Amino acid sequence: MTTMPKIALVTGAGSGVGRAVAMALMDAGFFVYLVGRRVEALQETAKHKPDSCAAQPCDITDAASVQALFAAVKARHGRIDLLFNNAGSGAPAIPMEDLTLAQWQSVVDINITAAFLCTQQAIRMMKAQVPRGGRIINNGSVSAQAPRPNSAPYTATKHAMTGLTKSTILDGRPFDIACGQIDIGNAMTEMAMKMASGVPQADGSIKVEPLIDPKLVADAVVYMAGLPLSANVPFITVMATKMPLTGRG
Repeated sequence: MTTMPKIALVTGAGSGVGRAVAMALMDAGFFVYLVGRRVEALQETAKHKPDSCAAQPCDITDAASVQALFAAVKARHGRIDLLFNNAGSGAPAIPMEDLTLAQWQSVVDINITAAFLCTQQAIRMMKAQVPRGGRIINNGSVSAQAPRPNSAPYTATKHAMTGLTKSTILDGRPFDIACGQIDIGNAMTEMAMKMASGVPQADGSIKVEPLIDPKLVADAVVYMAGLPLSANVPFITVMATKMPLTGRG
């Protein structure tokens, strides 16, 4: 008798942490929907295990597009077991008063509104499917705990992600829907490589910060994803031991 794989959906799966997590989930036996805007990048991730994934280009800031995305998952597999809300972006590191409304809104749309839209659709499926329930994991970032200089849009949205996580934990509980958040330190991705050459600190200095292999993040997500729905990791932080987070600011 063939065991059906669990079904996962990873946003921002075309690069960085999203790609590392998607590949690790494939290795753990999941069938993974790779979601992002750049089809070429998704196809590159899909090369890891072509039979264990599907590239699904989508603008996750658009409600209709997200609805169509989850409808496609339901049509093909009939359920979803895991959503990893990973996609994110930042604004230029400039003084807050110099940020444009468009720069602020773009980060809000990608970092928190898109996560809400995906969570909303996942919950609808997880409540209705048989067996009922599933798991949602949010990428919160260590900026959900402490800000960097000149990072208001990113920091505000990552604090908001913590609120979304807590609300999802509470609202999903009666329906066997578990939710957790992984706060990631500097991982060796394109987004964080500037840390290796030095970034501004709260005291005004410029310092090089250590980075970790994204696979360590992926391993943590796979652990969270592998728990029975009767158990949950609400919050976990994965970062370099010597990253200057504690005491930042």
